[in-house]
Amino acid sequence: MKRRKNKRKKKKELTKDDILKMEIAEELGLMDKIDQDGWGGLTAKESGKIGGIMTSRKRKEQEKEKKKDDE
Repeated sequence: MKRRKNKRKKKKELTKDDILKMEIAEELGLMDKIDQDGWGGLTAKESGKIGGIMTSRKRKEQEKEKKKDDE
């Protein structure tokens, strides 16, 4: 049996979306699961919950910026 070489993943720079996603996962108490199993270890329900909250927060932020620009 051949062994696979450990490929080192490059650490990508965190985007605003990545930071928001991690904040929400922390609020939902999912960071232990993510640290252990990675993002792929989440259920569809958990991933959907994170995505839904991200979307609503982004919309609120856009509305806030739009109101600020209108003033």
